[in-house]
Amino acid sequence: MNISTKFNTRKTILALAVLIGSMGVSFGQSESKIVSEKGHIEFLSKTSIEDISAHNSKIKSSLDMTSGAVIISVPMQSYKFENATMQKHYNSPKFLDTKQFPKSKFKGTITNLDAVDFSKDGSYKAEIKGELTLHGVTKPVTENATITVKGGNITLDSKMQITLADYKIAFEKGKPSKNIAKTIDVTTKIEFTK
Repeated sequence: MNISTKFNTRKTILALAVLIGSMGVSFGQSESKIVSEKGHIEFLSKTSIEDISAHNSKIKSSLDMTSGAVIISVPMQSYKFENATMQKHYNSPKFLDTKQFPKSKFKGTITNLDAVDFSKDGSYKAEIKGELTLHGVTKPVTENATITVKGGNITLDSKMQITLADYKIAFEKGKPSKNIAKTIDVTTKIEFTK
Protein backbone atom coordinates (compact mmCIF):
# COMPACT_ATOMS: atom_id res chain seq x y z
CA MET A 1 0.00 0.00 0.00
CA ASN A 2 1.55 3.31 -1.06
CA ILE A 3 1.43 6.57 0.89
CA SER A 4 -1.39 8.00 -1.26
CA THR A 5 -3.61 4.95 -0.68
CA LYS A 6 -2.91 5.02 3.09
CA PHE A 7 -3.81 8.73 3.15
CA ASN A 8 -7.08 8.14 1.22
CA THR A 9 -7.98 5.21 3.52
CA ARG A 10 -7.42 7.38 6.60
CA LYS A 11 -9.52 10.18 5.06
CA THR A 12 -12.34 7.71 4.38
CA ILE A 13 -12.20 6.31 7.92
CA LEU A 14 -12.15 9.84 9.35
CA ALA A 15 -15.12 10.87 7.17
CA LEU A 16 -17.07 7.79 8.30
CA ALA A 17 -16.27 8.52 11.95
CA VAL A 18 -17.52 12.11 11.57
CA LEU A 19 -20.68 10.90 9.78
CA ILE A 20 -21.43 8.29 12.45
CA GLY A 21 -20.73 10.83 15.19
CA SER A 22 -23.09 13.36 13.63
CA MET A 23 -25.77 10.68 13.27
CA GLY A 24 -25.40 9.99 16.97
CA VAL A 25 -25.91 13.67 17.71
CA SER A 26 -29.03 13.85 15.56
CA PHE A 27 -30.48 10.72 17.18
CA GLY A 28 -29.63 12.19 20.58
CA GLN A 29 -31.66 15.29 19.71
CA SER A 30 -34.65 13.18 18.71
CA GLU A 31 -34.56 11.49 22.12
CA SER A 32 -35.95 14.73 23.56
CA LYS A 33 -39.21 14.14 21.66
CA ILE A 34 -41.68 11.72 23.21
CA VAL A 35 -44.89 10.44 21.67
CA SER A 36 -47.98 9.27 23.51
CA GLU A 37 -51.24 7.52 22.76
CA LYS A 38 -52.23 7.64 26.43
CA GLY A 39 -54.51 10.55 26.99
CA HIS A 40 -58.05 11.65 27.68
CA ILE A 41 -60.11 14.65 26.66
CA GLU A 42 -63.50 15.54 28.10
CA PHE A 43 -65.72 18.34 26.97
CA LEU A 44 -68.57 19.63 29.07
CA SER A 45 -71.48 21.77 27.96
CA LYS A 46 -73.48 23.24 30.86
CA THR A 47 -76.88 24.88 30.39
CA SER A 48 -79.95 25.40 32.58
CA ILE A 49 -81.67 22.64 30.59
CA GLU A 50 -78.97 19.94 30.82
CA ASP A 51 -75.29 19.15 31.09
CA ILE A 52 -73.72 17.23 28.21
CA SER A 53 -70.30 15.63 28.38
CA ALA A 54 -68.27 13.47 26.05
CA HIS A 55 -65.01 11.58 26.47
CA ASN A 56 -62.23 10.68 24.04
CA SER A 57 -59.26 8.39 24.78
CA LYS A 58 -58.00 7.95 21.21
CA ILE A 59 -55.80 11.04 21.09
CA LYS A 60 -52.20 11.10 19.86
CA SER A 61 -49.69 13.58 21.23
CA SER A 62 -46.04 14.54 21.14
CA LEU A 63 -43.86 16.62 23.43
CA ASP A 64 -40.38 17.91 22.63
CA MET A 65 -38.62 18.51 25.94
CA THR A 66 -35.89 20.60 24.28
CA SER A 67 -37.99 22.98 22.18
CA GLY A 68 -41.22 22.83 24.22
CA ALA A 69 -43.27 21.88 21.14
CA VAL A 70 -46.60 20.19 21.91
CA ILE A 71 -48.87 18.56 19.32
CA ILE A 72 -52.24 16.96 20.11
CA SER A 73 -54.29 15.22 17.41
CA VAL A 74 -57.87 14.22 18.17
CA PRO A 75 -60.10 11.94 16.03
CA MET A 76 -63.47 13.66 16.34
CA GLN A 77 -65.63 10.56 15.83
CA SER A 78 -64.01 8.93 18.88
CA TYR A 79 -65.91 11.08 21.39
CA LYS A 80 -68.34 8.95 23.41
CA PHE A 81 -71.64 10.32 24.73
CA GLU A 82 -74.19 9.11 27.27
CA ASN A 83 -76.75 8.29 24.60
CA ALA A 84 -76.99 7.65 20.88
CA THR A 85 -79.08 10.76 20.14
CA MET A 86 -76.36 13.06 21.48
CA GLN A 87 -73.78 11.13 19.45
CA LYS A 88 -75.87 11.54 16.30
CA HIS A 89 -76.37 15.29 16.78
CA TYR A 90 -72.66 15.81 17.53
CA ASN A 91 -71.47 14.00 14.36
CA SER A 92 -74.12 15.49 12.06
CA PRO A 93 -73.38 18.00 9.27
CA LYS A 94 -75.47 20.52 11.24
CA PHE A 95 -72.99 20.54 14.12
CA LEU A 96 -69.43 19.09 14.05
CA ASP A 97 -69.70 17.34 10.66
CA THR A 98 -67.09 14.79 11.68
CA LYS A 99 -67.07 13.14 8.25
CA GLN A 100 -65.90 16.34 6.59
CA PHE A 101 -63.70 17.37 9.56
CA PRO A 102 -62.48 14.06 11.05
CA LYS A 103 -59.70 15.52 13.24
CA SER A 104 -58.96 18.47 15.42
CA LYS A 105 -55.37 19.46 16.12
CA PHE A 106 -53.54 21.63 18.59
CA LYS A 107 -50.00 22.68 17.75
CA GLY A 108 -48.15 24.88 20.21
CA THR A 109 -45.10 25.61 22.33
CA ILE A 110 -44.47 25.86 26.06
CA THR A 111 -43.55 29.54 26.34
CA ASN A 112 -42.01 29.33 29.82
CA LEU A 113 -39.95 26.18 29.19
CA ASP A 114 -37.23 27.36 31.60
CA ALA A 115 -39.76 26.93 34.45
CA VAL A 116 -40.16 23.20 33.72
CA ASP A 117 -37.47 20.68 34.72
CA PHE A 118 -38.20 17.40 32.92
CA SER A 119 -35.30 15.73 34.74
CA LYS A 120 -36.65 16.39 38.25
CA ASP A 121 -39.82 15.13 39.93
CA GLY A 122 -42.23 17.94 40.64
CA SER A 123 -45.26 19.90 39.50
CA TYR A 124 -44.72 22.83 37.14
CA LYS A 125 -47.05 25.55 35.84
CA ALA A 126 -46.75 26.00 32.09
CA GLU A 127 -48.19 28.34 29.50
CA ILE A 128 -48.70 26.88 26.04
CA LYS A 129 -49.33 29.12 23.06
CA GLY A 130 -50.32 27.78 19.70
CA GLU A 131 -53.11 27.18 17.23
CA LEU A 132 -56.20 25.01 17.50
CA THR A 133 -57.77 23.69 14.32
CA LEU A 134 -61.36 22.56 14.81
CA HIS A 135 -64.21 22.18 12.30
CA GLY A 136 -61.89 23.47 9.56
CA VAL A 137 -61.12 26.72 11.41
CA THR A 138 -57.72 27.56 12.92
CA LYS A 139 -57.47 30.04 15.77
CA PRO A 140 -54.66 31.15 18.09
CA VAL A 141 -55.04 29.95 21.69
CA THR A 142 -53.15 30.32 24.95
CA GLU A 143 -53.57 27.44 27.35
CA ASN A 144 -52.47 27.11 30.97
CA ALA A 145 -51.28 23.64 31.94
CA THR A 146 -49.77 21.75 34.84
CA ILE A 147 -46.87 19.46 33.97
CA THR A 148 -46.13 16.77 36.53
CA VAL A 149 -42.87 14.82 36.40
CA LYS A 150 -42.76 11.65 38.47
CA GLY A 151 -40.53 8.60 38.16
CA GLY A 152 -39.74 9.08 34.48
CA ASN A 153 -43.36 9.83 33.55
CA ILE A 154 -44.68 13.23 32.46
CA THR A 155 -48.34 14.20 32.76
CA LEU A 156 -49.80 17.27 31.10
CA ASP A 157 -53.11 18.53 32.52
CA SER A 158 -55.01 21.49 31.14
CA LYS A 159 -58.44 23.05 31.13
CA MET A 160 -59.59 25.57 28.58
CA GLN A 161 -62.80 27.06 27.22
CA ILE A 162 -63.84 27.00 23.58
CA THR A 163 -66.48 29.32 22.19
CA LEU A 164 -68.20 27.24 19.52
CA ALA A 165 -69.10 30.19 17.26
CA ASP A 166 -65.37 30.99 16.90
CA TYR A 167 -65.07 27.70 15.01
CA LYS A 168 -68.34 28.09 13.07
CA ILE A 169 -70.03 25.41 15.17
CA ALA A 170 -73.69 25.99 15.95
CA PHE A 171 -77.12 24.51 15.56
CA GLU A 172 -79.19 27.11 13.75
CA LYS A 173 -82.51 26.24 15.40
CA GLY A 174 -84.44 23.58 17.24
CA LYS A 175 -83.94 21.72 20.50
CA PRO A 176 -80.17 21.03 20.25
CA SER A 177 -79.36 24.75 19.96
CA LYS A 178 -80.99 25.38 23.36
CA ASN A 179 -79.39 22.38 25.05
CA ILE A 180 -75.79 23.16 24.13
CA ALA A 181 -73.75 25.91 25.77
CA LYS A 182 -72.19 28.59 23.58
CA THR A 183 -68.86 28.06 25.38
CA ILE A 184 -67.73 24.61 26.50
CA ASP A 185 -65.09 23.44 28.97
CA VAL A 186 -62.39 21.16 27.59
CA THR A 187 -60.24 19.16 30.03
CA THR A 188 -57.15 17.37 28.71
CA LYS A 189 -54.86 14.87 30.43
CA ILE A 190 -51.92 13.31 28.56
CA GLU A 191 -49.38 10.85 29.91
CA PHE A 192 -45.89 10.64 28.40
CA THR A 193 -43.24 8.06 29.26
CA LYS A 194 -39.58 9.04 28.85
